[in-house]
Amino acid sequence: MADLTSEFLGIRTPNPFWLASAPPTDKAYNVNRAFEAGWGGVVWKTLGEDPPIVNVSGPRYGALYSNDRRVIGFNNIELITDRPLQTNLEEMRQVKRDWPDRALVASVMLPMNEAAWQKYLPMIEDTGADAFELNFGCPHGMSERGMGAAVGQVPEYIQMAAEWAKSAASVPVIVKLTPNVTNILPPAKAALDGGADAVSLINTINSIMRVNYDTLTMYPTTDGKGTHGGYCGEAVKPIALHMVAEIARTKETSSLPISGIGGISDWRDAVDFLALGASNVQVCTAAMVYGFRIIDDLADGLRRFLDDKGMQHVSELVGRAVPSVTDWQYLNLNYVEKAVIDQALCIKCGRCHVVCEDTSHQAITHTVNGTRKFEVIDAECVGCNLCVSVCPVDSCITMQPMNSGTDPRTGRAISQTKADWTTHPNNPMRREP
Repeated sequence: MADLTSEFLGIRTPNPFWLASAPPTDKAYNVNRAFEAGWGGVVWKTLGEDPPIVNVSGPRYGALYSNDRRVIGFNNIELITDRPLQTNLEEMRQVKRDWPDRALVASVMLPMNEAAWQKYLPMIEDTGADAFELNFGCPHGMSERGMGAAVGQVPEYIQMAAEWAKSAASVPVIVKLTPNVTNILPPAKAALDGGADAVSLINTINSIMRVNYDTLTMYPTTDGKGTHGGYCGEAVKPIALHMVAEIARTKETSSLPISGIGGISDWRDAVDFLALGASNVQVCTAAMVYGFRIIDDLADGLRRFLDDKGMQHVSELVGRAVPSVTDWQYLNLNYVEKAVIDQALCIKCGRCHVVCEDTSHQAITHTVNGTRKFEVIDAECVGCNLCVSVCPVDSCITMQPMNSGTDPRTGRAISQTKADWTTHPNNPMRREP
């Protein structure tokens, strides 16, 4: 089977799956359980100055649920570690001794003065930590104190702190970026200019989850008051993938190794991040919702995927999809696909017709010759893919490239040639010749 052994910044681990800096990596007990389960590495929960901060003693989390009450989005107002620094350092030192083949990265958040970095980084590195991750992403609590996202939103601050960290550390330095910016490239470029060895992204997104419908206060609250928190989980993955791909495909930042974070719940999510430019991935919310044993699905699923693709090593997947990402202006406007409904699979629910009729292009029938039947009207179909998105039956509606000729709706010339759809690589039901 394919080899999942991963190397990131010279740190070799059994697989590319790390636990992100968060409650699951707050103490040796948790980290030992994670390594026993099979995780390749951890980023220890963010360390700060002594004396430690104080977290709220009350609800810290809020969840966004699917209709079947599956957690798809997660919000937290928890701050960095609230345990004494020396306690963390002693446990980190012991964990690294006990698990020399796993990555142990120290996440740090310090004030914006060079003396603090010079004081604390050598002390933390003495634990045997493999690298530092500079937390410039936390959007709540610490940002109000001039740290976290307050640094990550100002490229000049990122570069300055990265330079301080590089001068104080002899191990690699990773800069963790905040998604709470309009363009991820200036922060990434600042990290590179500051000498950072890699970036990790994304950290959490500013959010308020909902209100309490009985009290009409926001939820959660501490003694009747609440605050914005950091949003994570499955729902943030598309945002994270976009930012990872932007860094990976842009010439000025493409040399930066990337540790991908944001909504990784199964092996498919890992494939997305790796193919779009990440060299490894970090997981938090899924572990908090399902426990550490999800590593079995992550590792086994990724290994089987690589086998199916004929890849011998996980490194062969890294960046494979990056060349396919471009700007809208470079898309081929002469390429045409239309939706096709497989009548053998259609359950006649009518969702495709309703959404197309109400909100799109009136391109799907509801009756044919007096019989309830849903068919695509090619002359009206613009290939928008809405019907595919809402259809409850997998592969019932597919998009098929049109033959060369003229688009019946627009009269525009269609430039592409089309092989028999039964063998087309985009057809999930294709039959090999």
